[in-house]
Amino acid sequence: MKKRLFLIGGRCLAAGIFLLGQDGAAVPSKCEECHVAISPMQVKDFNRGVMSETMTCIDCHGESHTSAEDVANTRLPTIATCQECHEQQAAQYLSGKHALGLAAMNAMPYTHMQPRSFVEGQKGCGGCHTLGLMNQEARKSDGRRYYRYGMDCQNCHTRHAFSKAEASEPEACQTCHMGFDHAQWEMWSSSKHGVTYLMNRAIDPENKDRAPVCQTCHMPGGDHRVFTAWGFLAVRLPEPDKEWVRYRTTILKGLGVLDPDGNPTARLDVVKAAKVARLDEESFWAERQRMVEVCTQCHTPFFVSENMKNADLMIKESDVLFAEAIEIVAGLYRDGLIKKREDYHAYPDLLTFYEVDTKIEEVLYEMFMDHRMKTFQGAFHMNYDYSTWYGYAKMKKDLVEIRELAEKMRAEKR
Repeated sequence: MKKRLFLIGGRCLAAGIFLLGQDGAAVPSKCEECHVAISPMQVKDFNRGVMSETMTCIDCHGESHTSAEDVANTRLPTIATCQECHEQQAAQYLSGKHALGLAAMNAMPYTHMQPRSFVEGQKGCGGCHTLGLMNQEARKSDGRRYYRYGMDCQNCHTRHAFSKAEASEPEACQTCHMGFDHAQWEMWSSSKHGVTYLMNRAIDPENKDRAPVCQTCHMPGGDHRVFTAWGFLAVRLPEPDKEWVRYRTTILKGLGVLDPDGNPTARLDVVKAAKVARLDEESFWAERQRMVEVCTQCHTPFFVSENMKNADLMIKESDVLFAEAIEIVAGLYRDGLIKKREDYHAYPDLLTFYEVDTKIEEVLYEMFMDHRMKTFQGAFHMNYDYSTWYGYAKMKKDLVEIRELAEKMRAEKR
């Protein structure tokens, strides 16, 4: 049954909204009779979508809400709602990193210190990171019900149209994958891949797929899993490069995964649960092979292997600089020039981000979350300008500043 919305002069024709069945008989939709006045664009969006051919509002929202007096009885859909019809896609999504977004945010030790509006109110990190598995009902202090929303299906297939075509365009990823620590949109859209796609979408739409979009590489064949070999932190274990192991060990101490003696801490389990790093060789190479198979559809195996190797080595080059910076700041902790919090080890805690008390710690945080990220992310997104001027060159600037600030602090102490 296909629904059609008929409006004349902004008013519903006759009694309201009608569903035209296959026999042409008008069947009224009670939900839409009210919502065409309350939220008309929701009605329009739903009726323009494919799901409106076979579904109505009650399939996702239930039948308990029938008037303005019982709005609290509305069922708000979660990933489980979509799973009833889209079992394969839901299973893929639930096995991927997007479904672990809240776990990744909760791995940060000072998330609980942020305002509720910043996290649960989705005006800060919570806007992207309160993801699908945590869509849950909660209660305000006065007993009223509210929901902690998250990034499940509706964040890419935006409600109420739930368009596959819309979710297949790269802009669907842009809301979350842009800016300070994950400027993937800026990197891709100004790379040769992005420029080629966007130009052809405008001038030759039938051939726009001659260059890849986000979904081409990260969701091959429509797979909703979405993973990368290195993970968000660009850390893997074990590491066969013995020189790199030294730098990696320092970084893991700064992340609080290892204590100052190199022993695992309780935070290792949190990092494992959030899957923000690759902590076994098998999972790293499995994810790498998935990406290689995508790249070799357009490029030669040699071209792919060389570019992957050099992008990997850009992580190492960034880690050389970053490890030195961490050790400089750690020395200030050990010597008492920076007051160490009781819950800190003898290393700066990188995951506290901007919850620090000194300029040198702020520079280290920016070096980690902004410039190191852009160094290696730019390399993998084939954007050399980002890797150079927004990444590696900025890391060198940070290291110079950290050296000078440390010397100034020591001189003042003397």
